[in-house]
Amino acid sequence: MALTNTTLASALAIGDSVIVVAASTGIGPRDKVEIDGEVMQVIQTYSASVNGVRVPVLRGQNGTVALARPSGAKVRIGPASDTEWGSQAPQTYVQYPIATPARERRSYSAAGAITLPTPGNDMIAMLNSTTILAMTVADPPTAADGSLLWIASNGAAAHTITFATGLSGTGASGSYDVITVNATGPVLLGPFMAVNGFWQAAVAVPMAGTVTNITATVA
Repeated sequence: MALTNTTLASALAIGDSVIVVAASTGIGPRDKVEIDGEVMQVIQTYSASVNGVRVPVLRGQNGTVALARPSGAKVRIGPASDTEWGSQAPQTYVQYPIATPARERRSYSAAGAITLPTPGNDMIAMLNSTTILAMTVADPPTAADGSLLWIASNGAAAHTITFATGLSGTGASGSYDVITVNATGPVLLGPFMAVNGFWQAAVAVPMAGTVTNITATVA
């Protein structure tokens, strides 16, 4: 059985216990919900409203954290037993390494600042808007050294990402500080690593002289 894929019809605050989604097909009581890495559980029958479908949920399930989620964030809903979740079979025990960094995930449908990863964790920022977003990335604190940041664009608009003092601290306003993404197809940028209070880009060769474009071709 395929999971239901929809979006949030309105923003979700940290304390909210009802999500408002754009489509109701395939949603049932006790279904599992996943929004930007946060796992929830449907607790009763949903109800339609003028602005979307209201679905009561239990937030922050399976050890995940309840955070604010923006309107337009991607939502997956389906039975907890569905194999598409990739859950472990009953009676299966998995040993996890100690102190493994968590991978946080946030969706953006409005221009603004990209949330930095919690020091020690990694972050995936997903740009979902069909109109151009002007996003900014602040310098990371030195406590975040080693944390990784990926930025994924849906390919629907030429979003811009401005790094506060440029990649690798090269300086704002003209020195490797603004990235404009492809508007004709999805693209994943990064990883960028926090090093000594700056974001450093992973590149195949050192940048030297005048570099106007860094491109990659998929054949």
